[in-house]
Amino acid sequence: MVGTENLKRILDQICRDKGIDKALLVDAIEEAVRSAVRKKYGSRRDIEVQFNEELGEIEVFQYRTVVEEVFDEETEISLEEAKKLDPEVELEDDLGEKLDNIADLGRIAAQSAKQVIIHRMRDAEREVIYEMFRDRQGSIVNGIVQRFERGNMIINLGRTDAILPRDGQIPKRSFKQGDRIRAYLQEVLQDSRNAQLVLSRTCNEFLVKLFEMEVPEIAEGIVKIMGCSREPGFRAKIAVSSIESDVDPVGACVGLKGSRVQNVVQELQGERIDIVPWSPDPAKYVYNALAPAEVSMVIVDEENKLLLVVVPDDQLSLAIGRQGQNVRLASKLMSWRIDVKSEQRYANLEDAGYRSLVAVEGVDENLADRFFAAGIVSAAVLAGMEPEDIAEAGRTGEEQAREIKELAANVPPVEMNEPEEVSAVPADVLPEDDVPKDEPAIETPAEAPLEDAGSEDTSEGAENEPEES
Repeated sequence: MVGTENLKRILDQICRDKGIDKALLVDAIEEAVRSAVRKKYGSRRDIEVQFNEELGEIEVFQYRTVVEEVFDEETEISLEEAKKLDPEVELEDDLGEKLDNIADLGRIAAQSAKQVIIHRMRDAEREVIYEMFRDRQGSIVNGIVQRFERGNMIINLGRTDAILPRDGQIPKRSFKQGDRIRAYLQEVLQDSRNAQLVLSRTCNEFLVKLFEMEVPEIAEGIVKIMGCSREPGFRAKIAVSSIESDVDPVGACVGLKGSRVQNVVQELQGERIDIVPWSPDPAKYVYNALAPAEVSMVIVDEENKLLLVVVPDDQLSLAIGRQGQNVRLASKLMSWRIDVKSEQRYANLEDAGYRSLVAVEGVDENLADRFFAAGIVSAAVLAGMEPEDIAEAGRTGEEQAREIKELAANVPPVEMNEPEEVSAVPADVLPEDDVPKDEPAIETPAEAPLEDAGSEDTSEGAENEPEES
């Protein structure tokens, strides 16, 4: 017998601690002992291993065929020897003999048995974890920071550990060992040799789930989150709508004195969150998404999913945001490309001479603005100037000025072309109130009245950032 005095008790305790089915564990031990016995006695023997539940021990039997004359001792036994074991045995019978000296299997065989048991237990444990967490994928889990491995966090979830990769961590905040942490369960892997559970705190779904936990109206389905975009640790935007007219979706998410949104902000380590009303009309939607900046006019290009947004000159830096953050988040939120221009630049673009300046290779809108402000009103004027004067007006080098002068001579006059299938919507003229929220976006006529819609800004004070060059 294999040292089995406490085997049954040990099996029961392992099954309780690891949550592994006892039958799987018994099967693993039987396979391990079978492997060890074959290593000691040879692989040609017919070996059968069983776990005796009553005795709490592993029993090993060797089966051999009863013959008159033995030619192979590993597979055959003589009739005379077989009669000693079973008096009723006959020739050609398969006789099973219990092996009583298997406790000493040797170091190599024992090591092989140990490896088999560990391998099978790991497989069984992975299966248990997968079954336990697969229904929780896409939810928020709570854990404790266990340790750090090459920038990744290992989070203890109680029964098992999960990994929070470096790119899933909010960059502005660092945790230390023993801290409690919440994260979004992004993946549950069944056959992974490494971590089975992958967490994230930077995905959009984490922000959405936090609002679902904080706002009962979202959990009940009255308020819906229609879109979300984040730059983790810095700023985020979510668009919300309500299926009931008497429920304000923005107010529901903000909560009394901002309590609900502040709980989310605190969990995200101070990430600024803009909550904006969703609209099926892209012109009204972008007006809300770019808040707190004011918008003068929106030109919608449905075919190319492009929005040209015109803002007052003093609102340009606010609309763009620090390093383009505000307009970038609004673009991700809507899944439209957004081009923000000041009223002055838009007015310049209406001028054929200004457009001829922009048509010169190497002259962008910023350089064209400087030329236009210096009295250079067209590419033809630019081509007739001296390179020194061009360099002074555009604040460029003389070599670049000479190249611009040569290229400007090849630019033909630009005619004024009206854009096709594009609607221009002034910002103070919003779509009519009776536009159904569940219908697809439609092109808004220029004369359609717009109602003013704002956004909720959770930060104190508006941004005052320089205009992007």
